Amino acid sequence: MGKRHLQSAGRRWSTAARWPFGVGLATCRYLWSATPIHRWEMSGGWPADSPPEMPAGTDHGELQRFEAGVGPLVHRIYRSRIVGSTLTPEQLMARMSENLDGVAPSEFATFQKVEGERDGLSKGNRYVIRMPGPWDGPVRVVAADATAFRLATLPGHLEAGQIEFRARSDYRSLWFEIESWARSGDRLSDLFYSRLRISKEVQLHMWSSVLRRVVGLTSGEMEGGIVITTRVVAADSLPGARRDRRSRNSQAQVAALAERSVNFDDTKTDVYASEPGWHVDDMVEALPHERPGPPVEEGSWQVAREVMDSYQLADPGVVTASYDRDRALLGRDMLLRIRFAGLRLRVGVRVGDVYEEMRKVDGRAVQVFGWSYSTLEGHFEEGKMHYELWKWQDRGDVEFHLKAISRAARSGPLLLRTGFRLFGRSNQLRFYRQVCRRIKRLTEAQLETERAAAAR
Repeated sequence: MGKRHLQSAGRRWSTAARWPFGVGLATCRYLWSATPIHRWEMSGGWPADSPPEMPAGTDHGELQRFEAGVGPLVHRIYRSRIVGSTLTPEQLMARMSENLDGVAPSEFATFQKVEGERDGLSKGNRYVIRMPGPWDGPVRVVAADATAFRLATLPGHLEAGQIEFRARSDYRSLWFEIESWARSGDRLSDLFYSRLRISKEVQLHMWSSVLRRVVGLTSGEMEGGIVITTRVVAADSLPGARRDRRSRNSQAQVAALAERSVNFDDTKTDVYASEPGWHVDDMVEALPHERPGPPVEEGSWQVAREVMDSYQLADPGVVTASYDRDRALLGRDMLLRIRFAGLRLRVGVRVGDVYEEMRKVDGRAVQVFGWSYSTLEGHFEEGKMHYELWKWQDRGDVEFHLKAISRAARSGPLLLRTGFRLFGRSNQLRFYRQVCRRIKRLTEAQLETERAAAAR
């Protein structure tokens, strides 16, 4: 067993005493930070987002593993590129490991070693992320090498899971990443994280601050800001989970959509395009380039297609979708939950077309994959939406196409229809633009994640 370091009452009180000031200072820094932060959240799945296996010889009994947690499993990656530094990944991690507290956002937290040699960081060391009151976070180092180390939570932590810190390099820059796999440690923590979202924002600020301080160790500069990709695996999708009441209610609501019909005549969309009151929209977003020819394995096309198939297109802060994940895409009913002006609206849509084909456009060959959905009875809109991926075979360009035809519904709840006529069009166009931007950023983030994984 390594050396234990007892923390004095004075040091604990000093941490607590600066909490009120620290929270205010942290809030100001968060609001006024000039660092661009790009946040992308999407639904995850098991086992794609499962935490890594523990190294051989790890004492599982002392850990607070994700199975002991509450709520969804959150898989998150914080990433930034560092330019202008002469450090190697090994040198950067050595500097960080010498004094882990040196990268802590000291205005409201400290990283204190409580077991292990005082200098350096190695497997078996134990730390406490010290915050006032019940917020201490005990962790143990379960893996460490020259370019990375991983921590696992211990009983009493607000979370249950693992977090890894690592560095790598390419031909002109350093990359630093923080990757975590965790659930809330108990129901109270889940309330603050998943429902009130207070802990979520505190956590985001904390690890973003750590990343900025790591950049400071390199004497380099951050390029492109901080990219934060979050994949959330629903609690009922985890191994051995039971469906809770909310999941059962959602499942029943999705099943009930089968009784609803499409709320317009979708055989006349060509006619509607020339009629007053209908809106026709067509938007295109360039995605990361591939080499010419068919879609590349694990390339831009395939990644974007996965985003489309699982309906990750919408910002979950605006629109979330529930559907039967065991059902094929064709004919799938989806219950959309839409947030607008403090209201939460539920409407149904049905996937009606799924296609993949080769086309000739201006003499050029392009491979097209797409699907569409139509609005169902009770929706405040009438219309059809097409999402398509285009891969130009001659140059390797990949594009996302959004095509829609719609108008305010003529039937259904009067309040929703009136609201859509008053405010719907501007919000509709904003949603379309967000979808185009989102699929581009999610595709870029996933490609970078896969490149990083291949480099490890």
